[in-house]
Amino acid sequence: MRVSKYIKKWFPLFALPTTAAFFLAFLIPFGMGIYLSFTSFRTVTDAKWVGLSNYVTAFTENSDFLHALWFSVRFTLVSVVTVNVIAFAFALLLTRAIRATNIFRAVFFLPNLIGGIVLAYVWQLIINGVLGKLFQQDLTYSPAYGFWGLVVVVNWQMIGYMMIIYIAGLQNVPGDVLEAADIDGAGFWARLFQVTIPMVAGSITICTFLTLTNSLKLFDQNLALTAGAPNHQTEGVSLNIYRTFYNIRNHMGVGQAKAVIFFVIVAAIAFVQLRATRSKEEEG
Repeated sequence: MRVSKYIKKWFPLFALPTTAAFFLAFLIPFGMGIYLSFTSFRTVTDAKWVGLSNYVTAFTENSDFLHALWFSVRFTLVSVVTVNVIAFAFALLLTRAIRATNIFRAVFFLPNLIGGIVLAYVWQLIINGVLGKLFQQDLTYSPAYGFWGLVVVVNWQMIGYMMIIYIAGLQNVPGDVLEAADIDGAGFWARLFQVTIPMVAGSITICTFLTLTNSLKLFDQNLALTAGAPNHQTEGVSLNIYRTFYNIRNHMGVGQAKAVIFFVIVAAIAFVQLRATRSKEEEG
């Protein structure tokens, strides 16, 4: 009782730094960003209210923003599937009784420690070298090259991280449950889909959420690998917002409006995904 009263007494003091940092670094800038999306501005002190015109311009001025949205959605769908399937397969392999599993885990995880821009530049050299040798072309020749190049880069970077999360989930699956499945005559695939996967639903939820949001928000790899070439055909939403804000004159408000739209889309998709995977988790 004394400890509980002591914690309640001093809790506001200890929570104050984190609360202040949250307001100063996130909540206040977020609110200002929403306000600025309804204004025309060059600095935050000369903002002039223009209502919904920035949002209208974002969709009607040209088709670049809609194309960037569609590109990001397609890229995210492919990346979520490939990253999670390959990461889960590696996790299954590295939780078996084989030699040097810790070394393999470290090797697969290493790309996640490399910055996205550095990683994309390295892969740009590799992919352009292969394309140049085989077809006398490079990443800017076709949108398909840029799209699948980005898929390769993101898979290379994220698979190791997701693999570690899946390994943690697989190691928590009770051994007696797997033994019972073996005694009942369940084969590998039956044991995988009816026992293992339902019992690592929490890890699947986390990994799906991380790959979904990170793929939608992709920026540095996109900028370094293709920079949207050719002709903005491989430009994701984040890169499109950046270019609108910094490269087009008097379009800071439009760029801010695009950022708000993008935030709403990502938040809605992430919320739906979490609800869907959580419900599956509860059913499992």
